[in-house]
Amino acid sequence: MQSAAFSLSPSTPLLRSRSTNPNPRCRILSASPTVKLPTALIRGCVAGGGLRAISPRLGGWEHAISSSPSRRPDLAVRASSIPESADESPAKANELVQTLLLGSLFGLWYLFNIYFNIYNKQVLKVFPNPLTITTCQFLIGTVLVLFMWTTTLYRRPKITSSQLVAILPLAMVHTLGNLFTNMSLGKVAVSFTHTIKAMEPFFSVLLSALFLGEQPSVWVLFSLAPIVGGVALASMTEASFNWAGFWSAMASNLTFQSRNVLSKKVMVKREESLDNINLFSIITIMSLFLLAPFTFFVEGIKFTPSYIQSAGLNLKQLYVRSLLAGLCFHAYQQVSYMILSRVSPVTHSVGNCVKRVVVIVTSVLFFRTPVSPINSIGTGIALAGVFLYSRVKKIKPKTA
Repeated sequence: MQSAAFSLSPSTPLLRSRSTNPNPRCRILSASPTVKLPTALIRGCVAGGGLRAISPRLGGWEHAISSSPSRRPDLAVRASSIPESADESPAKANELVQTLLLGSLFGLWYLFNIYFNIYNKQVLKVFPNPLTITTCQFLIGTVLVLFMWTTTLYRRPKITSSQLVAILPLAMVHTLGNLFTNMSLGKVAVSFTHTIKAMEPFFSVLLSALFLGEQPSVWVLFSLAPIVGGVALASMTEASFNWAGFWSAMASNLTFQSRNVLSKKVMVKREESLDNINLFSIITIMSLFLLAPFTFFVEGIKFTPSYIQSAGLNLKQLYVRSLLAGLCFHAYQQVSYMILSRVSPVTHSVGNCVKRVVVIVTSVLFFRTPVSPINSIGTGIALAGVFLYSRVKKIKPKTA
């Protein structure tokens, strides 16, 4: 709040509030010729539409409102200064802290995602077993979740069997989405995988129209054109192009957007303890139990020290990078949910678009990925389309 020192005299012109609807009948009166009044009282008087008589009593201000300004002398107010008041400082300080916290969360989101892609790519290059790698990442996430719950760092949710049944389809597509992403990262460059994953809005619009009956607006359809065109242009000129990597990334888009559609289609009965972070934690644990048997059946147990040493790989280096990739994998998704609880989905979508740009640029620089000018233009067009989509998505679609 702000305060001002005021001089009172019958001849002083009335101080007009900067409010859009000032009340010309408002007069502020005081028993003292020179007083300090909180600006909120001035604004309250202007907004209240009546006479406010103010007098100091017991170190505070007692005020009364009268509907007729003619009952008291027509004293007016003149402001001499507007310094900061102590009672508004905590609110501004809290707002500043929240802004800094949100900015830090965005920074951590980007940082964890960058390191996840770097470490994950390094592991997959020498250990091309995406099932095993994905299972290890879910295992690390499960250990972190159990540690968080047992140490009361985060409250463990009360979950019912009906909720687990409703969450199961989400866990299945979440498992497939991460598996397909790792399969793509193992086959093509990180930058190309994320360029293809820029196609997510296209699948979101398509699946929402097919299963939810949502008709996209003209602007949404217009924003999809540069996304599709940019990805096609980048794919034709990609040096590391590989059909397996391309279709794996496209399958990742399909499964992740199916998860978003299912989260709307399958209504999970929420309790207070089942917030987004706990929901993600449960999905992580379920994904581990879903994928582990399939991994054992297809790839066997290949992450043992004996197998890695027999393959001529650096055991310590592989384990450390796998651990760091798993930690960053879980951390960036947790931070993403924390950001989503603080901002609107549109703001989160814009932040995700910027994150993809940062990941592509840093991966190109780190791995020294050869990028042709046409490839760069295609990637830029696709990302610009994603940004446009995130902005026009604020126009709510019609429901059939």
